[in-house]
Amino acid sequence: MFGRINNYFRETRDELVNKVSWPTWEELRESTWIVLVASLLFALVVWALDSVLGVSLTQFYKLFK
Repeated sequence: MFGRINNYFRETRDELVNKVSWPTWEELRESTWIVLVASLLFALVVWALDSVLGVSLTQFYKLFK
């Protein structure tokens, strides 16, 4: 049993070291900026929708008071 577990970790290490193509630092930086900008835009859209719906529902509820 321990031989199978040891073999699993050995093969996992071999795959991570020799078979995975890791991005360069420049590619990583570029991808990070893309994710940050996309996250910010998504957050702004959600905030805008929340604000518009909040004001709209407040006005709607005032009609029935």
